[in-house]
Amino acid sequence: MEVKVLGPGCAKCKSAFQVVEKVVKENNVDATVTKVEDIVEMMMYNIMSTPAVVVDGVVKIKGHVPTADEVKEALGI
Repeated sequence: MEVKVLGPGCAKCKSAFQVVEKVVKENNVDATVTKVEDIVEMMMYNIMSTPAVVVDGVVKIKGHVPTADEVKEALGI
């Protein structure tokens, strides 16, 4: 599974990355978590607000820092 956290590096984006990383580690999810700060790459996902969480190419969460439960739902666990 490939999980990307999209955001320009603001505090909310960093928090979102930490939440996603924590959920993946705590639940032993076989996933690669990456942070995307490149504006051109973020625009490919057609999002208007960050942070956003993309799972296997599909935007699952956007516009706010997700809770652990939201991340679990997005990952299907």
